[in-house]
Amino acid sequence: MKEEGREAKARSLIFRLLTKRVGELPQQLRQRIESLSLQQLENLGEALLDFISMADLQA
Repeated sequence: MKEEGREAKARSLIFRLLTKRVGELPQQLRQRIESLSLQQLENLGEALLDFISMADLQA
């Protein structure tokens, strides 16, 4: 249960940060992010620091 809670918190933070960085996320990208593991979310969180545009996220 703790793992699920950590994933939910990480996912929420990633969504907020991505929206602030690149704008509103398309539904398709939101669904892809919803399916990421905690490790993948953490990696995305680190990578998004270098994002400038939606193209960076899609890459």
